Amino acid sequence: MTDSGRVADAGGPAQADGPPHADGPPQGDGLGQADGIGQADGAGWAETPAWAGGPPDPDRPADAPLPTLCATEPTQPLGAGGTTEPTPAAGGGESVISGREVWSFVSAPQLRPMRVAVTTHRSGTAPGQIFVAPYSRSTMVGQTGTLILGDGGEPVWFRPLPSPGLRNADFRVQTWYDPTTGTSQPVLAWWQGPVAETPGGAESCFYVYDSQYRLRQTVTARHGFRADADEFLLTQRGTALFIASRVEPMDLRPYGGPTDGAILNSEVQEVDLSSGELLFSWNVREHVDPAESQVPASDAVHSGGVWDAYQVNSVDEGPDGQLLISARNTWAVYAVDRDGGAVQWRLGGRRSDFTLDAPASFAWQRDARFRSGNRISLVGDGCCDQPGGPPEQPSYGLTLDLDFDNRRATVDRTYHHKPALSSRSQGNLQALPNGNEFVGWGQSPYYSEYAGDGNARGDGQRNLLYDARMPGENVSSRAFRSEWVGTPYYPPSVAVRRDGAQSVVHASWNGSTQTRAWQLLAGPDPESLTVVVEHAMRTGFETTVGTANPGPYFQVRALDQDRAVLSTSAMVRLDG
Repeated sequence: MTDSGRVADAGGPAQADGPPHADGPPQGDGLGQADGIGQADGAGWAETPAWAGGPPDPDRPADAPLPTLCATEPTQPLGAGGTTEPTPAAGGGESVISGREVWSFVSAPQLRPMRVAVTTHRSGTAPGQIFVAPYSRSTMVGQTGTLILGDGGEPVWFRPLPSPGLRNADFRVQTWYDPTTGTSQPVLAWWQGPVAETPGGAESCFYVYDSQYRLRQTVTARHGFRADADEFLLTQRGTALFIASRVEPMDLRPYGGPTDGAILNSEVQEVDLSSGELLFSWNVREHVDPAESQVPASDAVHSGGVWDAYQVNSVDEGPDGQLLISARNTWAVYAVDRDGGAVQWRLGGRRSDFTLDAPASFAWQRDARFRSGNRISLVGDGCCDQPGGPPEQPSYGLTLDLDFDNRRATVDRTYHHKPALSSRSQGNLQALPNGNEFVGWGQSPYYSEYAGDGNARGDGQRNLLYDARMPGENVSSRAFRSEWVGTPYYPPSVAVRRDGAQSVVHASWNGSTQTRAWQLLAGPDPESLTVVVEHAMRTGFETTVGTANPGPYFQVRALDQDRAVLSTSAMVRLDG
């Protein structure tokens, strides 16, 4: 079996992404597993990560740089008294890695993703896989990390993190644009950092992986800010827009807070992915008076003296370059002119430029997005009764029509869950290509898909096409559905055991979306392998194939829908 591996990027930081602290499933006598791996075509010099099931790539030049990945250790939570590991309550420091709610695989014992329960699956869902980044602030069921799932809840690709005190966020398919060549390609992108978020953030960054699951780029925040988990958006200009935060000292007395207080400031930053140059920044404190906040400055005494007045949590870009920025704690969405940074209009909050009737009003919102036809969408979170404010309400997805002539906002559609969910934070509403809407419920352990017409409060089953629940108290800050083709640069994993007169082979290929069947080879020595099972249909993440051939050498080939060989595993020897 393998030890740890590394992921590297030819152009940037990379670090040992060691295996999670999990023992593999029980392995009886006579279990064989590959000690070394054959290299997939086109692997370059990137090393095989531990989660792929193999050791470092032997073809990587010995002097190739391997800088450090960000956020590979949990941060110290507030009040931890100098400990290096977060407490379970503050940092999600415990995990359950066995049992009926956790997947385990003989051929990939280092992978222990959560099992989700699919409770509704009707016809009419959009094509594609589901993308989540599970974590927990209490006891994690399975491992934290980035997880692609099929409609039935089975894993497609999983990249676990080495500690339940670390998490990923905003995991989704995006498009990488190269403006110099005019080309583009689908990629995976996400944030990585600690579960225990301290004001201003601990070490954190954004990752971009290509379709072969190679680390292509690591992006960090500038100006002394820390990368924020809420947003990372690739643009057609070959840049990345994201949110970053920083604690800044501030006399909070004018707002009812302490003299020696501080405010959590946020910037929207844009970085050129080719040069790394910071091209644009928009500082919320410079453009929005903290008096707009719905959170009393006196609350700073409960958060280490830091007032979270804004909590900027999403940024979107319109076709004319206008930015749409959501600040949860002001209950407002801001349209920003990127040329000068001026706020062109506000929707919601204390200084709204639009009249919102009662159904259109929202609070503690997230994920504000431009939609076609003068519409926007967002998620209204159920949170935090405030004196004089609206009562706490269930979370819901919302699209609004904006009448710019009369400065009036009205409800277009809403998306509610049954049972009603009250997520205090996080969540997203994704428009799907077939007109459906996909909802990640943030701090509630669900994700759902609805026909585009939506539903009403108290009628959450109407137009519900898909619904799934994560185990325990696992959550994902956002959830997405997208079509994805993964062609791993590393080869398939294989393990074999003896069961009476049968040799039982277990085959998997973490992240392959094109494998449809497996071919099994066996023989008395490495030079004499022959095909003993021509075509065994893939039955999920891991496929089990039996043969009367005693081996003791075995190997598998991954086949596509035309029975062409995609890749070949390493050879494994079964002793005994």
